[in-house]
Amino acid sequence: METLEQFYKWTEETSDPRTRDWLLLQTPWPIICIFVSYLTMIYIGPKLMKGHQAWNLKSVLIPYNFALVILSFYMFYEFLMSAALAGYSLKCQPVDYSRDPLALRMASVCWWFFFSKVIELLDTLFFILRKKENQITFLHVYHHCTMIINWYLGAKYVAGGQAFLLAMINSFVHIWMYSYYTLAAVGPHMQKYLWWKKYMTTLQLTQFFIVVAHTGYNMTIDCNFPQGFNYAVFFYAITLIILFGNFYYKSYVEKKATKKQSQNGTSHSKVSNGYHYELRSRKPESNGTNGHTN
Repeated sequence: METLEQFYKWTEETSDPRTRDWLLLQTPWPIICIFVSYLTMIYIGPKLMKGHQAWNLKSVLIPYNFALVILSFYMFYEFLMSAALAGYSLKCQPVDYSRDPLALRMASVCWWFFFSKVIELLDTLFFILRKKENQITFLHVYHHCTMIINWYLGAKYVAGGQAFLLAMINSFVHIWMYSYYTLAAVGPHMQKYLWWKKYMTTLQLTQFFIVVAHTGYNMTIDCNFPQGFNYAVFFYAITLIILFGNFYYKSYVEKKATKKQSQNGTSHSKVSNGYHYELRSRKPESNGTNGHTN
């Protein structure tokens, strides 16, 4: 028990003195409660909705997603301007723990970025209420859970420095992502304007490769930025490349190949010795799965 108390005291002493008293950062308990509540919601939510109709949340989803577009744009602008005005380096940028206005501006947007990840947990709640549990994949849960923990630590210990690049790029990606969600929530007639859906995953993968390259480089040089955070971000970005890469392959590459194969094998004709034969691909057995095979 004494060891735990000493560890807790050390975590508080080493935290950023500017942000340690900000909302949700005073102690780890608020974020732990949010984390546990989120996982509990995922487990219990679908069970509670089982006997109920899906909620029509159009009037909620449009302003919610649009608000996140605005917040993402604000954060991207603040990260960009704070870094540019302070002369940030992409090679090595320590955290400025002073109370200089630019340093505080960067710390403030780091907190907003962390808080945006808490807000985005509502994405999952909306899936549950709309009975779209198929959208609550391992990738979805993993990404939401890890981001709130990662950026709780980021806002509490390294509110600035070279961590800004990851957050700035992610904010840029989320401008487009939540713009897509906003338009999709308007109604089916907007689908013709959403042809760029698959490029969203490409954009997400691109940001992770940039983060791996950036942190990978910083792991090899002598820079006054906590090396443990570099290692954590580096390996975390690799896990996201694997998971998002798998999603992209299954959603676009594999489906495209299956669709092409199906189109090529559906109906062929040929003439042989004056007789006309129509060759059709053999339909697989349904095995009682309504025409779907495993």
